[in-house]
Amino acid sequence: MIIAVDGPVAAGKGTLARSLARELRLAYLDTGSIYRAVGAKILEADQDPGDPVAALSVAESLGPGDLERPDLRRESVGLAASTVAVNTQVRAALLEFQRDFAKNPPDLADGPAAGAVLDGRDIGTVVCPDADLKFFVTATPEARAERRHKELIERGDESIYARVLQDLKDRDARDSQRVTAPLKPAEDAVYLDTSTVEAGKVLETALDVIRSRGL
Repeated sequence: MIIAVDGPVAAGKGTLARSLARELRLAYLDTGSIYRAVGAKILEADQDPGDPVAALSVAESLGPGDLERPDLRRESVGLAASTVAVNTQVRAALLEFQRDFAKNPPDLADGPAAGAVLDGRDIGTVVCPDADLKFFVTATPEARAERRHKELIERGDESIYARVLQDLKDRDARDSQRVTAPLKPAEDAVYLDTSTVEAGKVLETALDVIRSRGL
C-alpha cells in the first residue's frame, strides 16, 4: 500500500503521515527533508541556493545521513529548500530515490513494513501518481503561520508572526508557480482542511477514508 500526503507548509501533512505510518505499519518518508538537506548543505558551504550548478551537485551527492541533520527544521533551511525545489534538474535527481522508497519500503524496526506513506508537495501528482490513496492537507495561511510561529518560539528561535506569514505566502507562491511539479492537489485526492481541526481528529478522518476503501 502506498499513501501520498501532499499540502503546503505547516498544514499538518507531516503529522498526519507520521501518524498513519505508526497506525498502519508503513515506512515513512518526509520528502521535504530531502530538499531541506540539499538546502542545508548549500548554506553550510556558503553557496547560493539559487545556483543551479551548486544545487545539482549537492543533490547528486546526497546520502542517507544527510536526512538526519539537526538543522533541517531551521527557517533559513526551509527557505533554501523552497528555492532549491524550483530547480528541475534537482527534482529529477531526487525523484528516483523517492519512487524507490515507495515501491520498496525499508523494514521497520520490528519487521517488514506493510507499505509506505510519503508526504510532500507533489507525491500524488508526480512521485506516486498511482498511489492507493492520496490526501491533500491544507489550512488557511493564517492558521499555518500561527503554528509555524509557535513552533519556532518553542524551539527557542526568534520569530515575528507577520514575517512568518509573509515568508509562508512567498513559499506558497514559489511552490505553486514553479514549472516542474507545482504544488497542487491530485484530481483524485481527498481534501483535509486542518485550519480548526486537531491532529487526532484529522487522523481519525483519514483512517475512516482508508477503511471505507477497503485498504
